[in-house]
Amino acid sequence: MRNLTFNSNGKKITFITILLSLSLIFTSCGSGTSSKNLSIPGVDGPKVNLVGDNILIDIVFENLKVEGGARYAIPKYPSSYVELAPDLESDGTILAFSVSLDDILGDGVTRLDPLSLPGGRAIPGVSEGALPAVAFSIDKLKNMAFYVGPKIFGIWIPLKKLDLQGAMITTRFYTGKTRVGNLSLVGSDQNGENAGFFLALSVSSSQKRRLERVADSN
Repeated sequence: MRNLTFNSNGKKITFITILLSLSLIFTSCGSGTSSKNLSIPGVDGPKVNLVGDNILIDIVFENLKVEGGARYAIPKYPSSYVELAPDLESDGTILAFSVSLDDILGDGVTRLDPLSLPGGRAIPGVSEGALPAVAFSIDKLKNMAFYVGPKIFGIWIPLKKLDLQGAMITTRFYTGKTRVGNLSLVGSDQNGENAGFFLALSVSSSQKRRLERVADSN
């Protein structure tokens, strides 16, 4: 295979690097009907469950170290919180969200100002490219965001480095064998910043019932 390059705004981009990065990410992803989620380098998860009226999202960062844990309130989400702590099952750090359905299905958050992804890029799978959102930061993780639309709840998680040369990849996201949304990997922008991943979950009443069935079967 030839090492193909092209120039964009004076920067040389190597296609072979992109292809190798994509092959690594998709190794454990399987086909579009395999119910396997996209693999994120250096990350275990996200894993999503519904417990009562709360969506629980767990993400383990394999290379992030913290000495102690803390729980933080989420702005504009009075019954929700995010927790950062050493992971008990690995040497990494767990980021755990407890998100109340009352918070995201209520009228309050939909009055927030719409935001695109950090760096101004459009949200994948959203026709307008933006959703009402609140941005916030916690220790070790800056510029996270929660997005809420009529049928979508999304979280943006920043990553220090994601070697996709500015590319964006979106695949279906599953809990068990049930599709509950999309997962997108977003490479750094032209300034080498704003890499991360975006998890979009359906939050319609019918999707809530599907999540409840998945939780009951586990």
